[in-house]
Amino acid sequence: MQQTGGADANLLNYDRLTEFFEQNGMLSNGAEVHGILTGMIAGGASLKGDDWLLLLSDLIHEGQSFPPAVTERLKALAADICASMRDPDLGFNLILPSDHESLGERLTSMIGWVQSFLVGFGVNQTNLTGLSDDVREVIDDMVEIAKLDFAVDEDEEAERAFFEVAEYLRISAMLCFNELGLKSGADCKTNQVLH
Repeated sequence: MQQTGGADANLLNYDRLTEFFEQNGMLSNGAEVHGILTGMIAGGASLKGDDWLLLLSDLIHEGQSFPPAVTERLKALAADICASMRDPDLGFNLILPSDHESLGERLTSMIGWVQSFLVGFGVNQTNLTGLSDDVREVIDDMVEIAKLDFAVDEDEEAERAFFEVAEYLRISAMLCFNELGLKSGADCKTNQVLH
């Protein structure tokens, strides 16, 4: 049951994605799944074959195989991440709750995204010494962001800070992909045709 037309809106919507995963017995929310997949792809994981799905199931589904609908959704999500990472217009975005949710909820999801990104990234990049200074710096920054414990003031300054950090994470993920994901020969292939 592959949808191509209207699936994109559901694919990249935090609430719909989280609800879909919950309905299929998964504990990770949309931000966490997107973060871990983005980390794997940005770190140079190959999406050829189904090995990446086995690894992902170990990381987010206690090693159990995904139901077919989840597998299809994950392949579509991975294909979208690859395409948006390669987008010359920098179209990649984090999947987080919408702006009408509380800042606290959005921050919690962003921290979950970062923590998950680091897990996914660490699958292929266990030794950071061979990486550029820029990538090492953004990974160090992400580790610090992932540790944040916050009390949130729902004000304009806190909103601005949230958007600045989210934008930094977005650019940082693309930086990692440009250094590692593209150069590793990871051509972002899933079993779907993207032409």
